[in-house]
Amino acid sequence: MGDVLAGSNAVWEFEADAVLMRYGRSGRGARLLEALGERRVPHEALERVELEDGRRGTVVLRGVPRAGADPVVEAAGGQLKETADPYRLVLPEQSRTLAEYYRDELRSAIGALDPGEPPCQFLVDAPAAPLSFKAYDAKAFFDGRTVTFRWFWTGASTAKWKAGDQTFPVAELTGVDWRSPELLHGHLRVLRGDQESPGPADQDPAAVIFGLGYGPVHESLPFAAAVLSAIRTARVGPQM
Repeated sequence: MGDVLAGSNAVWEFEADAVLMRYGRSGRGARLLEALGERRVPHEALERVELEDGRRGTVVLRGVPRAGADPVVEAAGGQLKETADPYRLVLPEQSRTLAEYYRDELRSAIGALDPGEPPCQFLVDAPAAPLSFKAYDAKAFFDGRTVTFRWFWTGASTAKWKAGDQTFPVAELTGVDWRSPELLHGHLRVLRGDQESPGPADQDPAAVIFGLGYGPVHESLPFAAAVLSAIRTARVGPQM
């Protein structure tokens, strides 16, 4: 392949063994897409590709990633709005025939692969550290090896303030629990193997809570994905 298909929310470049997805600045949901910037999605990371009718005279070319292939999708856990889905390419209706062609080409490329077992490592790169964002009760930092929460005295609960600022080496973590700030009780919690049943996020020193203007999706989700990817690398080992 090697061709380019430009939509209103992204541009897909079709390489021999991957799709290079570049995201635009326009449209709803674009803040997350803009934060992701550019992503290379190997064919082996895709489970299937569909072409759907969109809104107001558009069609949507949509990829569905394999389970465990993409840290952003894994961290999001199905909570993203449709317009923030990084695997959607929105095209005008007049591009339907061209979109059908690329859908069929991608299906053929995916079908020629042996999917095998679920991947041990993510197949799509996570956002690169260092990363940080401001939650309601703390500033969260990730340098690639360590997650740090520094509490705000104006927002942190007494339990968190008494516990002091928290530092979590990736090697001691088992996962990440991200709850969208667009839902009730949004938060980011890091999970540890020795952790007892966690209480409410506002009382848990291993969690930061979101609020209006705090922990927005385009900042907190890339952060969660980067931590999740680092955890998997630490537990499984780097890819050869």
